[in-house]
Amino acid sequence: MFAREPVSHSNLPRMAIFINIRLSSLYFSFRKDIINHRDILLLSFFNNGNIYWIMNVYSDSSHSAVKYHKDMEVYIRNLIIMTGDFNICNSLWDPSYNFHSSISDDLFAIADSFNLFLSFPIEHFPTRFLDNFNDSNSIIDLMFLRCDSEEINSHIIHPDWRLTSDHAPLMISIPIVKEHISTQKKSLIKNSAKEAEFVNEVITLFSKIDTPNIVTLMIWTILLKNGQILSTIHGRNIQNSSTSLNVQKVGRITSVIKT
Repeated sequence: MFAREPVSHSNLPRMAIFINIRLSSLYFSFRKDIINHRDILLLSFFNNGNIYWIMNVYSDSSHSAVKYHKDMEVYIRNLIIMTGDFNICNSLWDPSYNFHSSISDDLFAIADSFNLFLSFPIEHFPTRFLDNFNDSNSIIDLMFLRCDSEEINSHIIHPDWRLTSDHAPLMISIPIVKEHISTQKKSLIKNSAKEAEFVNEVITLFSKIDTPNIVTLMIWTILLKNGQILSTIHGRNIQNSSTSLNVQKVGRITSVIKT
């Protein structure tokens, strides 16, 4: 899950993005170094040697996120999707609405700056459902897609997936070629010189810790997948050929050590 950390009670994040762990090899990253706003989440990921971007937006009834985007000068290459709840009713995407909203002009200008176009769903459904029978359901959740993509050109609205929510999920499939995903795994060779060097470095780092000043229980776990012995030490010394680690605190240190 990616979400912005709370800054204050008046500036709590109102968005989150969940990424399936099976996509971890694409190295998704939350890029708040580029956009740091509680209602905008920008993620980057790697595929086929390139960086791609996904943006999720929540723009409240005051259109805060749209206004923030309008005043922001940032260039993002390879943004493939910008989607979210924009809280804008407009006849351009909602046939049941007969008016044009001026704030939608700002939204289109933002999309154009990212080389995005407004995606129209395969089948039209409302995206916002109201319990008040005096008001009509509406379409305020939108998706903008990259202009030069032939494979990503439309999305699906699933009103039957909303459960207790008043918003219907939007779905789009992004094709990813399996051989383009790097799944290489790096590890140290068992009983090699590099393995011994690494273990000695770890033990040396621990030996430099000022343990008498540690007053709370701390557990350090070092996981080395190289067949060494996992030991639990209770208030005694760890002897190594070159260094020793004196344990002088209450608690325990769980570590992988060289024997």
